[in-house]
Amino acid sequence: MENQYGICRIAIAPLRAEPSDKAEIASQLLFGEHLEILQKEENWWLVQNGYDGYQGWVDFRHLASISQAEFIAMHDCNVLVPQGYNHTLSAENGSLYHLSPASNLPFFKDGYCFAGPEKFKVNFEPHDANKADFAIEIISFSKFFQNTPYLWGGRNLFGLDCSGFVQIVFKLLGIKLNRDAYQQAEQGVLVGFLAECKPGDVAFFDNAEGKITHVGIMLSNNEIIHSSGKVRIDPIDDQGIFNKELGRYTHKLRIIKRFVD
Repeated sequence: MENQYGICRIAIAPLRAEPSDKAEIASQLLFGEHLEILQKEENWWLVQNGYDGYQGWVDFRHLASISQAEFIAMHDCNVLVPQGYNHTLSAENGSLYHLSPASNLPFFKDGYCFAGPEKFKVNFEPHDANKADFAIEIISFSKFFQNTPYLWGGRNLFGLDCSGFVQIVFKLLGIKLNRDAYQQAEQGVLVGFLAECKPGDVAFFDNAEGKITHVGIMLSNNEIIHSSGKVRIDPIDDQGIFNKELGRYTHKLRIIKRFVD
C-alpha cells in the first residue's frame, strides 16, 4: 500500500489499542495532529502520530486526507492553541470546535487554519511555541492543568494521564517528548541528585519490577506536579512522592532527567 497521510479534524480523537469502539484508549489525537496511515480495516485505520510516533486505531471519520508534502511540513508546526478554556474554531458551516491547549493550528495564515480541504477561522490569538521561555513559564504552564482529572490515555484539558500531562506542557514550551513515561525516560540528560534539581526537570518512578510507570515535573527540588488521580502538587524526597492525604509514599523515585539547560 502506498503511503497515505491524514490529519485529525475533530477536537479530540481516541487512539485505541484495537480496531473497536470497545477497545482501550491508549492515547488521543488532538486537533491538527498529522499522521501516517499504516493499515485500514473498514471504519478503523491504524495510524502513527507524526508528532510522537505513537500508533493506534482511529475511526477514519475523525480524519481528513493530506499529502505527503503537507505531512512533512507539519513536523515543524509550532502554532498551537494556548492555555485557556474557551478557544474555538469556526467551521465554514458556522459550527464551533472547542479545542484543548497544545492542539495544532495547521498552516495558520491570516486568522485561518486548515485540516485537509477544510478551512477554519481561529477565534483567538495563537500560541507560538518557538517563542516560549521555558525557565520563566514552566511552572505557570504546569500549574494551569492542576486538578485536571487523571484519564488513562488522556492528553486534553479534561483528562490527562501522567505522561500525557508532561508531554502537553512541554509541547506548549516547544520541546518534543515521547508519549509514554518509559519512552520519555530515554530522552534528556541525567540529573545526578535530587538536590541539584531545577524547575522543569522531569522525575521518573518505577514499580516493584523496576519498570518505569510514572512521571512528573519538578517545581523545585522538594516539590513535584504530576497526574495521579488528578494533576496535583506533592512533596518529593529521595524515596519518592509522599501523598499527605494518604499519609504514605505513593511512587518510588528512579531517575531525574533535564531537557533544558
